[in-house]
Amino acid sequence: MKFLDQAKVYVKAGNGGPGCVSFRREKYIEFGGPNGGDGGRGGDVWAECVEGLNTLIDYRYQQHIKAKNGVHGMGKDRTGANGADAIIRLPAGTQIFDAEDGSEIADLTEIGQRVLIAKGGNGGFGNAHFKTSTNQAPRHANPGLPGEERTILLRLKLIADAGLVGLPNAGKSTFLSAVSSARPKIGDYPFTTLHPGLGVVYVDGREFVLADIPGLIEGAHEGAGLGDTFLGHIERCRVLLHLVDGSSEDPVESYRTVRAELDAYGDGLLAEKPEIVALSKCDSLDAELADMQAKPLEDELGHKIARVSAVSNEGMIPLLRKLADTIEREKAAEKAKDAAPEPAWRP
Repeated sequence: MKFLDQAKVYVKAGNGGPGCVSFRREKYIEFGGPNGGDGGRGGDVWAECVEGLNTLIDYRYQQHIKAKNGVHGMGKDRTGANGADAIIRLPAGTQIFDAEDGSEIADLTEIGQRVLIAKGGNGGFGNAHFKTSTNQAPRHANPGLPGEERTILLRLKLIADAGLVGLPNAGKSTFLSAVSSARPKIGDYPFTTLHPGLGVVYVDGREFVLADIPGLIEGAHEGAGLGDTFLGHIERCRVLLHLVDGSSEDPVESYRTVRAELDAYGDGLLAEKPEIVALSKCDSLDAELADMQAKPLEDELGHKIARVSAVSNEGMIPLLRKLADTIEREKAAEKAKDAAPEPAWRP
Protein backbone atom coordinates (compact mmCIF):
# COMPACT_ATOMS: atom_id res chain seq x y z
CA MET A 1 0.00 0.00 0.00
CA LYS A 2 1.36 3.42 -0.98
CA PHE A 3 2.00 5.72 1.98
CA LEU A 4 0.25 9.08 1.82
CA ASP A 5 0.19 11.46 4.78
CA GLN A 6 -1.52 14.54 3.29
CA ALA A 7 -4.75 14.96 1.35
CA LYS A 8 -7.20 17.68 0.33
CA VAL A 9 -10.90 16.79 0.34
CA TYR A 10 -14.09 18.69 -0.56
CA VAL A 11 -17.05 17.80 1.67
CA LYS A 12 -20.71 18.69 1.20
CA ALA A 13 -23.52 17.97 3.65
CA GLY A 14 -26.96 17.07 2.31
CA ASN A 15 -29.60 19.69 1.55
CA GLY A 16 -32.87 19.60 3.44
CA GLY A 17 -35.88 18.30 1.50
CA PRO A 18 -38.55 20.85 0.48
CA GLY A 19 -41.93 20.87 2.19
CA CYS A 20 -45.06 19.76 0.36
CA VAL A 21 -48.20 21.70 -0.61
CA SER A 22 -51.11 19.27 -0.41
CA PHE A 23 -54.78 19.20 0.61
CA ARG A 24 -56.94 16.40 1.87
CA ARG A 25 -59.48 15.64 -0.85
CA GLU A 26 -61.85 12.83 -0.01
CA LYS A 27 -65.43 12.43 -1.16
CA TYR A 28 -67.15 12.44 2.21
CA ILE A 29 -64.77 14.83 4.04
CA GLU A 30 -66.31 18.29 3.88
CA PHE A 31 -63.38 20.26 5.21
CA GLY A 32 -60.18 18.42 4.24
CA GLY A 33 -57.65 21.16 4.84
CA PRO A 34 -53.88 21.22 4.17
CA ASN A 35 -51.88 18.05 4.81
CA GLY A 36 -48.51 18.67 3.19
CA GLY A 37 -45.64 17.11 5.16
CA ASP A 38 -42.24 18.55 6.04
CA GLY A 39 -39.07 17.73 4.13
CA GLY A 40 -36.42 15.46 5.61
CA ARG A 41 -33.17 16.72 7.05
CA GLY A 42 -29.99 16.51 4.96
CA GLY A 43 -27.23 14.11 6.02
CA ASP A 44 -24.17 15.28 7.97
CA VAL A 45 -20.51 14.66 7.13
CA TRP A 46 -18.56 13.05 9.98
CA ALA A 47 -14.89 12.19 10.44
CA GLU A 48 -14.27 9.00 12.40
CA CYS A 49 -11.03 7.50 13.72
CA VAL A 50 -10.93 3.76 12.90
CA GLU A 51 -8.58 0.82 13.29
CA GLY A 52 -6.77 -0.86 10.42
CA LEU A 53 -5.67 2.28 8.56
CA ASN A 54 -2.18 3.81 8.53
CA THR A 55 -2.31 6.02 5.43
CA LEU A 56 -4.56 8.55 3.67
CA ILE A 57 -4.21 6.89 0.26
CA ASP A 58 -8.01 6.45 -0.05
CA TYR A 59 -8.44 10.21 -0.32
CA ARG A 60 -6.06 10.60 -3.23
CA TYR A 61 -8.76 9.02 -5.39
CA GLN A 62 -11.89 10.08 -3.48
CA GLN A 63 -11.58 13.84 -3.16
CA HIS A 64 -15.29 14.73 -3.11
CA ILE A 65 -17.48 13.41 -0.30
CA LYS A 66 -21.17 14.27 -0.19
CA ALA A 67 -23.94 13.26 2.19
CA LYS A 68 -27.41 12.44 0.87
CA ASN A 69 -30.11 15.08 0.53
CA GLY A 70 -33.29 14.89 2.59
CA VAL A 71 -36.41 13.56 0.84
CA HIS A 72 -39.21 16.03 0.05
CA GLY A 73 -42.37 16.01 2.12
CA MET A 74 -45.54 14.35 0.80
CA GLY A 75 -49.29 14.54 1.17
CA LYS A 76 -51.22 12.92 4.03
CA ASP A 77 -48.86 14.67 6.48
CA ARG A 78 -45.95 12.43 5.48
CA THR A 79 -42.52 13.77 6.47
CA GLY A 80 -39.68 13.03 4.04
CA ALA A 81 -36.88 10.68 5.10
CA ASN A 82 -33.65 12.16 6.43
CA GLY A 83 -30.60 11.94 4.18
CA ALA A 84 -27.89 9.40 5.03
CA ASP A 85 -24.74 10.70 6.71
CA ALA A 86 -21.33 10.46 5.01
CA ILE A 87 -18.43 9.20 7.13
CA ILE A 88 -14.78 9.92 6.43
CA ARG A 89 -12.81 7.05 7.97
CA LEU A 90 -9.33 8.13 9.05
CA PRO A 91 -6.34 6.54 10.80
CA ALA A 92 -5.36 7.52 14.33
CA GLY A 93 -3.12 10.59 14.37
CA THR A 94 -4.93 12.49 11.60
CA GLN A 95 -5.32 16.24 11.94
CA ILE A 96 -8.11 18.03 10.08
CA PHE A 97 -7.70 21.66 8.99
CA ASP A 98 -9.97 24.12 7.22
CA ALA A 99 -8.38 24.80 3.83
CA GLU A 100 -9.65 28.39 3.73
CA ASP A 101 -8.16 29.80 6.93
CA GLY A 102 -5.87 26.96 8.09
CA SER A 103 -7.62 26.58 11.45
CA GLU A 104 -7.58 23.17 13.09
CA ILE A 105 -10.97 21.46 13.13
CA ALA A 106 -10.00 18.27 14.95
CA ASP A 107 -7.11 16.05 15.98
CA LEU A 108 -8.13 12.37 15.91
CA THR A 109 -5.95 10.49 18.36
CA GLU A 110 -8.28 7.79 19.76
CA ILE A 111 -10.07 4.95 17.99
CA GLY A 112 -13.81 5.63 17.85
CA GLN A 113 -13.47 9.41 18.06
CA ARG A 114 -16.03 11.20 15.85
CA VAL A 115 -16.14 14.85 14.77
CA LEU A 116 -18.83 16.70 12.83
CA ILE A 117 -17.27 18.29 9.73
CA ALA A 118 -20.32 19.65 7.87
CA LYS A 119 -23.91 19.90 9.12
CA GLY A 120 -26.86 18.94 6.93
CA GLY A 121 -29.61 21.43 6.13
CA ASN A 122 -33.00 21.31 7.86
CA GLY A 123 -36.02 20.20 5.87
CA GLY A 124 -38.62 22.76 4.78
CA PHE A 125 -42.05 23.02 6.39
CA GLY A 126 -45.07 21.72 4.47
CA ASN A 127 -48.21 23.78 4.11
CA ALA A 128 -49.86 21.96 7.03
CA HIS A 129 -47.38 23.77 9.27
CA PHE A 130 -48.75 27.20 8.23
CA LYS A 131 -52.43 26.54 8.92
CA THR A 132 -53.98 29.11 11.27
CA SER A 133 -57.47 30.20 12.20
CA THR A 134 -57.27 33.01 9.67
CA ASN A 135 -55.37 31.09 6.97
CA GLN A 136 -56.95 27.67 6.77
CA ALA A 137 -55.80 26.88 3.22
CA PRO A 138 -52.11 27.96 2.95
CA ARG A 139 -50.73 27.35 -0.49
CA HIS A 140 -47.03 27.67 0.19
CA ALA A 141 -44.26 25.57 1.76
CA ASN A 142 -40.63 26.16 2.65
CA PRO A 143 -37.70 24.91 0.58
CA GLY A 144 -35.08 22.89 2.43
CA LEU A 145 -31.99 24.66 3.74
CA PRO A 146 -28.68 23.95 1.97
CA GLY A 147 -26.11 21.78 3.74
CA GLU A 148 -22.72 23.12 4.74
CA GLU A 149 -19.81 22.67 2.37
CA ARG A 150 -16.09 23.20 2.86
CA THR A 151 -12.68 22.02 1.75
CA ILE A 152 -10.55 20.34 4.38
CA LEU A 153 -6.90 19.39 4.61
CA LEU A 154 -5.96 16.05 6.16
CA ARG A 155 -2.53 15.54 7.66
CA LEU A 156 -1.45 12.26 9.21
CA LYS A 157 1.06 12.26 12.06
CA LEU A 158 1.95 8.74 13.12
CA ILE A 159 1.40 8.00 16.81
CA ALA A 160 4.58 6.51 18.26
CA ASP A 161 6.30 6.55 21.65
CA ALA A 162 9.84 6.92 20.27
CA GLY A 163 11.26 8.20 16.99
CA LEU A 164 14.44 7.23 15.15
CA VAL A 165 16.43 10.12 13.67
CA GLY A 166 19.80 10.38 12.00
CA LEU A 167 21.61 10.93 8.71
CA PRO A 168 20.82 8.71 5.73
CA ASN A 169 22.43 5.26 6.13
CA ALA A 170 22.84 5.66 9.89
CA GLY A 171 21.27 2.22 10.40
CA LYS A 172 17.76 3.31 11.42
CA SER A 173 15.85 0.82 9.29
CA THR A 174 18.18 -2.01 10.29
CA PHE A 175 17.66 -1.06 13.93
CA LEU A 176 13.86 -1.09 13.52
CA SER A 177 13.89 -4.49 11.81
CA ALA A 178 16.13 -5.92 14.56
CA VAL A 179 13.94 -4.86 17.50
CA SER A 180 10.46 -5.35 15.99
CA SER A 181 8.56 -7.36 13.40
CA ALA A 182 8.63 -4.45 10.95
CA ARG A 183 10.35 -5.13 7.64
CA PRO A 184 11.43 -1.79 6.18
CA LYS A 185 13.46 -1.58 3.00
CA ILE A 186 17.20 -1.83 3.76
CA GLY A 187 20.00 -0.97 1.33
CA ASP A 188 23.63 0.18 1.24
CA TYR A 189 22.79 3.52 -0.35
CA PRO A 190 21.34 6.80 1.02
CA PHE A 191 17.60 7.48 1.24
CA THR A 192 16.59 3.82 1.26
CA THR A 193 13.71 4.84 3.53
CA LEU A 194 11.31 7.08 1.60
CA HIS A 195 8.28 6.81 3.89
CA PRO A 196 7.91 6.60 7.69
CA GLY A 197 7.42 3.18 9.24
CA LEU A 198 6.27 1.81 12.60
CA GLY A 199 7.27 -1.18 14.71
CA VAL A 200 6.22 -2.48 18.14
CA VAL A 201 9.15 -3.19 20.48
CA TYR A 202 8.95 -5.61 23.42
CA VAL A 203 11.49 -5.51 26.27
CA ASP A 204 11.19 -6.87 29.84
CA GLY A 205 7.44 -7.35 29.48
CA ARG A 206 6.97 -3.76 28.34
CA GLU A 207 6.11 -2.56 24.87
CA PHE A 208 6.31 0.70 22.96
CA VAL A 209 5.90 1.90 19.38
CA LEU A 210 9.02 2.99 17.49
CA ALA A 211 8.85 5.17 14.36
CA ASP A 212 11.48 5.21 11.62
CA ILE A 213 11.62 8.27 9.35
CA PRO A 214 13.75 9.11 6.28
CA GLY A 215 17.25 10.43 6.90
CA LEU A 216 17.97 14.12 7.36
CA ILE A 217 20.72 16.01 5.59
CA GLU A 218 22.03 19.54 5.95
CA GLY A 219 19.50 22.04 4.62
CA ALA A 220 16.54 19.66 4.90
CA HIS A 221 14.41 22.46 6.40
CA GLU A 222 15.06 24.40 3.17
CA GLY A 223 14.02 21.47 0.98
CA ALA A 224 17.33 19.65 0.52
CA GLY A 225 17.13 15.88 0.14
CA LEU A 226 13.64 14.69 1.03
CA GLY A 227 12.98 17.87 3.04
CA ASP A 228 11.73 17.78 6.61
CA THR A 229 7.93 17.57 6.28
CA PHE A 230 8.04 13.95 7.47
CA LEU A 231 9.32 15.19 10.85
CA GLY A 232 5.65 15.77 11.65
CA HIS A 233 5.46 12.01 12.27
CA ILE A 234 7.70 12.31 15.33
CA GLU A 235 6.03 15.39 16.81
CA ARG A 236 3.95 13.13 19.06
CA CYS A 237 6.93 10.99 20.17
CA ARG A 238 7.95 11.21 23.82
CA VAL A 239 11.64 10.57 23.13
CA LEU A 240 14.00 10.67 20.14
CA LEU A 241 16.63 7.99 19.51
CA HIS A 242 19.43 9.66 17.57
CA LEU A 243 21.65 7.14 15.76
CA VAL A 244 25.11 8.32 14.70
CA ASP A 245 27.01 6.13 12.24
CA GLY A 246 30.09 4.79 14.04
CA SER A 247 31.92 4.38 10.73
CA SER A 248 31.51 8.04 9.71
CA GLU A 249 34.56 10.28 9.40
CA ASP A 250 33.27 12.87 11.88
CA PRO A 251 30.53 11.63 14.28
CA VAL A 252 30.31 15.04 15.97
CA GLU A 253 29.58 16.82 12.70
CA SER A 254 27.01 14.13 11.82
CA TYR A 255 25.27 14.72 15.15
CA ARG A 256 25.34 18.51 14.78
CA THR A 257 23.87 18.35 11.26
CA VAL A 258 20.82 16.36 12.35
CA ARG A 259 20.44 18.32 15.58
CA ALA A 260 20.38 21.61 13.63
CA GLU A 261 17.58 20.32 11.40
CA LEU A 262 15.55 19.17 14.41
CA ASP A 263 15.97 22.54 16.09
CA ALA A 264 14.94 24.37 12.90
CA TYR A 265 11.73 22.39 12.44
CA GLY A 266 8.38 23.91 13.36
CA ASP A 267 9.57 26.78 15.58
CA GLY A 268 11.21 24.44 18.08
CA LEU A 269 8.55 21.71 18.25
CA LEU A 270 11.26 19.04 18.50
CA ALA A 271 14.00 21.05 20.21
CA GLU A 272 12.93 20.23 23.78
CA LYS A 273 12.14 16.54 23.34
CA PRO A 274 14.27 14.09 25.37
CA GLU A 275 17.03 12.63 23.22
CA ILE A 276 19.06 9.44 23.55
CA VAL A 277 22.19 9.28 21.39
CA ALA A 278 23.73 5.98 20.30
CA LEU A 279 26.72 5.08 18.13
CA SER A 280 25.46 2.56 15.56
CA LYS A 281 27.19 -0.06 13.36
CA CYS A 282 29.68 -0.92 16.10
CA ASP A 283 29.98 -4.47 14.72
CA SER A 284 32.25 -3.00 12.04
CA LEU A 285 34.55 -1.46 14.68
CA ASP A 286 36.83 -2.98 17.29
CA ALA A 287 36.49 -1.79 20.89
CA GLU A 288 39.38 0.67 20.67
CA LEU A 289 38.11 2.28 17.46
CA ALA A 290 34.56 2.47 18.84
CA ASP A 291 35.89 4.36 21.88
CA MET A 292 37.85 6.71 19.61
CA GLN A 293 34.71 7.48 17.60
CA ALA A 294 32.51 7.89 20.67
CA LYS A 295 34.89 10.04 22.75
CA PRO A 296 34.48 13.35 20.80
CA LEU A 297 30.71 12.86 20.74
CA GLU A 298 30.62 12.22 24.49
CA ASP A 299 32.67 15.38 25.03
CA GLU A 300 30.15 17.27 22.90
CA LEU A 301 27.17 15.96 24.88
CA GLY A 302 28.75 15.83 28.31
CA HIS A 303 27.73 12.24 29.05
CA LYS A 304 28.31 8.66 27.94
CA ILE A 305 26.54 7.34 24.86
CA ALA A 306 25.44 3.83 23.95
CA ARG A 307 27.40 1.71 21.49
CA VAL A 308 25.10 -0.60 19.56
CA SER A 309 24.93 -2.94 16.59
CA ALA A 310 21.64 -4.11 15.14
CA VAL A 311 23.53 -6.90 13.32
CA SER A 312 25.37 -8.45 16.28
CA ASN A 313 22.80 -7.27 18.88
CA GLU A 314 25.59 -5.55 20.84
CA GLY A 315 24.22 -3.09 23.42
CA MET A 316 20.65 -3.36 22.10
CA ILE A 317 18.84 -4.59 25.23
CA PRO A 318 20.27 -1.90 27.61
CA LEU A 319 19.38 0.75 25.03
CA LEU A 320 15.81 -0.52 24.67
CA ARG A 321 15.45 -0.57 28.46
CA LYS A 322 16.62 3.02 28.61
CA LEU A 323 14.09 3.97 25.92
CA ALA A 324 11.27 2.21 27.79
CA ASP A 325 12.24 3.91 31.07
CA THR A 326 12.28 7.34 29.43
CA ILE A 327 8.89 6.75 27.82
CA GLU A 328 7.36 5.68 31.14
CA ARG A 329 8.84 8.73 32.86
CA GLU A 330 7.41 11.06 30.19
CA LYS A 331 3.99 9.39 30.43
CA ALA A 332 3.98 9.84 34.21
CA ALA A 333 4.92 13.51 33.81
CA GLU A 334 2.07 14.02 31.32
CA LYS A 335 -0.45 12.41 33.67
CA ALA A 336 0.76 14.52 36.58
CA LYS A 337 0.46 17.65 34.48
CA ASP A 338 -3.09 16.77 33.38
CA ALA A 339 -4.11 15.94 36.97
CA ALA A 340 -2.70 19.14 38.45
CA PRO A 341 -5.48 21.46 39.69
CA GLU A 342 -5.94 24.78 37.97
CA PRO A 343 -4.81 27.79 40.01
CA ALA A 344 -7.59 29.48 41.97
CA TRP A 345 -9.07 32.55 40.36
CA ARG A 346 -8.05 35.84 41.91
CA PRO A 347 -9.44 39.27 41.14
